[in-house]
Amino acid sequence: MEWLNSASVGFIVVFLGTLFLIGELLVRAKGLFAILGVAIMAMYFSYHLSGDVGLWVVILYMVGLVMIVIDGKVITDGTIALLGVLLMIIGIAVPAPNFIYGALVSMGFLVGGFSSALFLKVFPSRNLWAKMTLKDRLTGDIGYNSINERYHELVGKQGRTISSLRPTGTIEVEGEQYSATSGGHWIEANSDIIITSVDGTRILIKKIEDEKSE
Repeated sequence: MEWLNSASVGFIVVFLGTLFLIGELLVRAKGLFAILGVAIMAMYFSYHLSGDVGLWVVILYMVGLVMIVIDGKVITDGTIALLGVLLMIIGIAVPAPNFIYGALVSMGFLVGGFSSALFLKVFPSRNLWAKMTLKDRLTGDIGYNSINERYHELVGKQGRTISSLRPTGTIEVEGEQYSATSGGHWIEANSDIIITSVDGTRILIKKIEDEKSE
């Protein structure tokens, strides 16, 4: 395997190994990508390991991969995954015979990792970080619904304008300030108002004199 002495060949080998290993984490490929990725990276490490560089770099690489899986399955915030990526890059760069070779294989790792996302267009997704996506969505929905409910409770309450509404401005209701609109009517500051409707977070108000005259 003398051809692995070439930095460009090392780039391609690491690119393909990473492409399949990360691809296995992203899509359901029935283990085929894992087999290809492990075989390719085993070839890379078996050639570059020497007396100066021991088996610890392989262990470092595998620990990094495991950290990515753990982050996707359990922690789901991306922090451990980033540390795992760093460990994997160190694991493949340290055995490199020179700096240029190490830089190219590191680049091959990054390009392979990003390119593995293309498998999502062909194969069914494994949804490794599905928990994080679901958690963010639920948190957003809960927060949005909470705001909606609080705003809808304002309908019918009275307050006063803090600034002039022409037609938007600031009002104060029960000690709290809100952004509101008068629906096209100009209302001066320090006017008594009543909230007539709420659409999402859009608060529509009227002057109390106008409300009484209707």
